[in-house]
Amino acid sequence: MTDKTSFAQRAALERSWTSNAAAWTTAVREQAIPSRRLVTDAAIVAACERVIDGRRDVRALDVGCGEGWLTRALVRLGAHALGMDASAPLIDTARAAGGGAEYACVAYEQLESDATVLAGPYDLVVCNFALLDDRVTPLLSALARRLPSSGVILVQTVHPWAAVGDGPYEDGWRTETWSAFERAFPSPMPWYFRTTGSWLSAAREARLVVDRLDEPIHPQTKKPLSLILELC
Repeated sequence: MTDKTSFAQRAALERSWTSNAAAWTTAVREQAIPSRRLVTDAAIVAACERVIDGRRDVRALDVGCGEGWLTRALVRLGAHALGMDASAPLIDTARAAGGGAEYACVAYEQLESDATVLAGPYDLVVCNFALLDDRVTPLLSALARRLPSSGVILVQTVHPWAAVGDGPYEDGWRTETWSAFERAFPSPMPWYFRTTGSWLSAAREARLVVDRLDEPIHPQTKKPLSLILELC
């Protein structure tokens, strides 16, 4: 795939989170996404709680925070939490919800290119279903530079074995049409599928170590729903 095509896909991905902001907020707040309601929301909160470990001085950055539900959960866990997202409508919605967190409308490219933007340091960085394009390593590298020596990055993503569907098990752009959702979403969303090996390679290229890997399981089907990487 050419750089021009990848750029167009990334631009369409970013636009989708502006046009779909209201529909996404409703879906999250009504717990209309079964995998999140059953397993993955609780799984990432539990992972954050394990890292925070009862400390009250933890500085946390929620990357791609959306309408802010996880940022607010981090505050409840005792962290000083900052949520960031490139979608201005989602950041406005997150701010309106209150909850004691701070928010910033910042594009990932700004984190990559300018070390003074949301400089931190952060003891915990969370990327919860937020790494959706084909350029993971530069962002992970930028986030790693914002960690102290004891800092942790948590990444939750769709489990590649579950998300592959009928497509080939290889990296590549896919399209989320939202057809499985009960409500209409204005725009389809391009997203980049990665194999498990690709995720591990991206971490290694960012000079991060996979300290722990969890695979939250559906309680009935016993199939993996997501992949959680703990990086340091």
